[in-house]
Amino acid sequence: MDNNVFNFLQKVGKSFVLPIAVLPLAGLLLGVGSTLINPARSTLLDEGSMLFRLVAVLTDSGSILFGNLPLLFAVGVALGLAKSSKEVAALSALIAYFVMNAALASTVKNFLDLDLLLKTPGLISDFMSFKNTMNTSVLGGVIIGIAVAVLHNRFCKIVLPDMLAFFSGERFIPIVSCVAAIVIGIAFAFVWPWIAGGIASLGASIARMGEFGVFLYGVILRALIPTGLHHVFYMPFWQTALGGTATVGGEVVVGAQNILFAQLGHGDVISPEVAKFYSGNYIIMMFGFPAAALAMYHTAYKENKTKAKGLLFSASITSFLTGITEPLEFSFLFASPLLYFGIHCVLSGFAFAVVYLLNAGVGYTFSGGFFDFLIYGVIPGNDRTHWVPVVATGVVFAFLYYITFRVAITRLKLKTPGREDRTDDVRLHSRSDYVSSKKSDAGGAHQAPTAKTLSERNAQIVAGLGGLGNIEEVDNCATRLRVTLLNGEKVDKALLSQTGAAGVFVKGNSAQVIYGLNVGHIKTELVEYMDAMQKE
Repeated sequence: MDNNVFNFLQKVGKSFVLPIAVLPLAGLLLGVGSTLINPARSTLLDEGSMLFRLVAVLTDSGSILFGNLPLLFAVGVALGLAKSSKEVAALSALIAYFVMNAALASTVKNFLDLDLLLKTPGLISDFMSFKNTMNTSVLGGVIIGIAVAVLHNRFCKIVLPDMLAFFSGERFIPIVSCVAAIVIGIAFAFVWPWIAGGIASLGASIARMGEFGVFLYGVILRALIPTGLHHVFYMPFWQTALGGTATVGGEVVVGAQNILFAQLGHGDVISPEVAKFYSGNYIIMMFGFPAAALAMYHTAYKENKTKAKGLLFSASITSFLTGITEPLEFSFLFASPLLYFGIHCVLSGFAFAVVYLLNAGVGYTFSGGFFDFLIYGVIPGNDRTHWVPVVATGVVFAFLYYITFRVAITRLKLKTPGREDRTDDVRLHSRSDYVSSKKSDAGGAHQAPTAKTLSERNAQIVAGLGGLGNIEEVDNCATRLRVTLLNGEKVDKALLSQTGAAGVFVKGNSAQVIYGLNVGHIKTELVEYMDAMQKE
């Protein structure tokens, strides 16, 4: 893949994280609330009681977020891709999104044959305050967000003639964004029927692949984790007709996540056809990873077991409860690409396929950990989500992960945590460790990180990224520091690993440094440090 395309896709994937971050709260309100106030299911609350009405308010509060996801993505993508003055880009995207939909609805009304369009199921609908329009879903929001960000980065410092000087610079961005939004809205009115039809056809083709298609989805999803492109891969399945189309409560809904939460909100049985993009992750995160960690502990050298136990146990608990898996996954990749791609990714694919065969219907908003499993599987009830087969399958896969990992580690003599050189401190390794260990000037055993002041760590991160002058842009997603560089070859992975990074991935002039859930604080501190350095 061309480096420019790869870097752009990474940035787009990173920009998805902010709107996705609001979904766990929305899902919690909708999932728990709809279960408690559904008259056909709930005996806990009396309809008309104060608590019942309060839960209804919370449920509606969660529903509004899912109903306006395209708008959230428009703002989130513009915010994520803008290089400076991000608040201007966000406001411009908000304005442009409404203008685009107004232009689309007006074009349908004034230029197209509405009766003919109504013959295509689900194409024409009421969306937001617009009547008889086309709902372009999250894809429309993403396109508007990208367009606004491109215009913002290009024109945010534009200088107009004196008579128009008031509209120079940042004030020009909402104006030019509105013009672009009108053009995009008109274009959507003519091309969206073809786009929607193509996506629906592709989704139907994937559905016809049955279990094999689900297997491929699971394999590809895990294989993309090291690149950071997994957000770009799964989002079309979650939010477009690629993930399915269904009628819920008399309304046509597209996208696996939208269908899943519409069914959840209406008290329906969750369809395995949409949950197939989710349920398999619970097998991996709640059962597979802890079992693999147990195999690594049992195969660790005797004198290292105590140290390995603490690291692996904490990483396993994190995976089980929250679904955050990167420290363990990059330890697999460090030990052996065969262990990661040949065993872990393949087992992941089978996990997705098996729970699909068992009609599991457990979704999630953030990740496949226990908290999500409780909210979206257990609380709605087994008769709606079929969560019991997920647990049963998870137990089986725990044994498979344990056996395959233990055999591979011992037979191939892999250096998983606890099996490093016996004089080394035990740690969760990263891909950067593997690369640096192959360098001829490695100079012996890798030194464990030492305690550093905040300033020293920031200085080390900057040095590891090739120096202050090599850093063009710094941002982050849920667990990774994402950096755009002038020269990716200047990255010192070994140095970055000493700052507490669980892994470093470099592609062209784009670098990802994995720090885990505290990456937001690290990014803020790093940016403040860099700003201070530039002022000196």
